[in-house]
Amino acid sequence: MKSKVTVSFMLMGVLFSICLVLSNILAVKQFEIFGFPSTAGLIIFPISYVINDCITEVWGFRKARFIIWVAFAVNFLAILLFQASVALPPASHWVMQDSYSAVLAQTPRIALASLLAFLIGSFLNAFVMSKMKILHKGKKFGQRAIASTIVGELADTLVFTTVGFLFVIPLDVVFQIIMVETVAKTLFEILVLPITRRVVNYVKLTEETDVYDENISYSVIKINEI
Repeated sequence: MKSKVTVSFMLMGVLFSICLVLSNILAVKQFEIFGFPSTAGLIIFPISYVINDCITEVWGFRKARFIIWVAFAVNFLAILLFQASVALPPASHWVMQDSYSAVLAQTPRIALASLLAFLIGSFLNAFVMSKMKILHKGKKFGQRAIASTIVGELADTLVFTTVGFLFVIPLDVVFQIIMVETVAKTLFEILVLPITRRVVNYVKLTEETDVYDENISYSVIKINEI
């Protein structure tokens, strides 16, 4: 396995981190899909799972693990900077402090929910993708992309919604958000699957790599093994 960091790998890692940070900002906005509650993070967060699939499929679980932790660190830093910016005393002529705080000031509970959900969902997505690739001997990419997304998105949405909103919003709304967002994100994965497949095949060809995670450690803390 190549240990160097290529341009394609770097770009996917940067985009993965950006999607995560943006999804936390967009998640502040709530809207309805055919009468069912959801958050605006829905419009970008599924992209991170597509990128996760691409990284795991091409470079393997160890590279995906590294990128997941990098994105986690970026998101944690973003949350700290958002809180610091909100805490700064507003200028006397600036009248948007309340609106600014409403968008960027995450409560400790929401911040914890976001970070936990990301880690659990992303690692489950990469794990399922990696294991199914070995099981299918590199075939049936579509099946493992969809299956890994269902597992990862369900875990992510379940953790974020329950940790962040349980006993804050009605229980039936919590369940509706979990189901609606999981289904919607999985449908997104299915819709963009032809594009994902083309990107994966192109990167495999240009990078001349196609990693199978045989005899590796799936421990999430072994970041040094890339």
